[in-house]
Amino acid sequence: MSYVSPSVFVTTMVDTGQAKVLMSTRDTVIRAYMAGAVLALAAAFAVTVTVQTGSAIVGALLFPVGFVMLHLLGFDLLTGVFTLVPLALIDRRPGVTVRSMLRNWGLVFLGNLAGAITVAVIMAVIVTFGFSTPPDEVGQRLGEIGAARTVGYAEHGAAGMLTLFLRAVLCNWMVSTGVVGAMMSTSVSGKVIAMWMPILLFFYMGFEHSIVNMFLFPSGLLLGGDFSVGDYLVWNEVPTVLGNLVGGLTFVGLTLYATHARTGPRRDAAPPVVRLPAEAPVATSAVPAAR
Repeated sequence: MSYVSPSVFVTTMVDTGQAKVLMSTRDTVIRAYMAGAVLALAAAFAVTVTVQTGSAIVGALLFPVGFVMLHLLGFDLLTGVFTLVPLALIDRRPGVTVRSMLRNWGLVFLGNLAGAITVAVIMAVIVTFGFSTPPDEVGQRLGEIGAARTVGYAEHGAAGMLTLFLRAVLCNWMVSTGVVGAMMSTSVSGKVIAMWMPILLFFYMGFEHSIVNMFLFPSGLLLGGDFSVGDYLVWNEVPTVLGNLVGGLTFVGLTLYATHARTGPRRDAAPPVVRLPAEAPVATSAVPAAR
């Protein structure tokens, strides 16, 4: 069978978290850069499909192709290491410390950001013919997304910030479930199916993903979106990163680790059978009974 049981794939989660911390700086940055770039291309693809078909569900159905590709290629997203690396720390794996965990998160963040911005610049050039014409329909849509998901939240004040944060929590609950989904099977088809479903859910529901936003908002700024870099950082990226951390670690990493790696004792087991010592046999007289 290609299915891997939870007790086994949770051990793989911890092993993977340790491996990511111990990876060299060069490899960490390269893998993070490529992950950010591939996911950004998938976001651009999904927006293009949505604009051309007029159907958001079609774009959401196709967006997971980017996540699947980057994961099968062994690249790293910040949302994934938020979930996996702390488990190696909790499990007291050799070489994993708070400092090394924060180093890994910082490098992956920078690599993801660089990759996403690279694709944002390339796409901005494409949809404007090298900035010689106004943005086409796809470019206009990219600009609108950035404004709606920064200034749109700011208009509601604290309620908008809470909504943004909770959307980020739910996002990485699903995205990290997709990361774990790739560990649930030993076949490529099984991995793809397990990854595809939660990623489809997060994208269609409009949840906030810090790496996707690293593409959407720089694209919006380049294409005339009505918001600023400050709006992007305060009213999207920073709260989204924090929400992604809480969602992935709380609802995926810690829950799976607590119940499958540190399994509690069963309380419905049958009570032990107490065996009493056998009674001594009653002696019978060798003298025949009187008649």
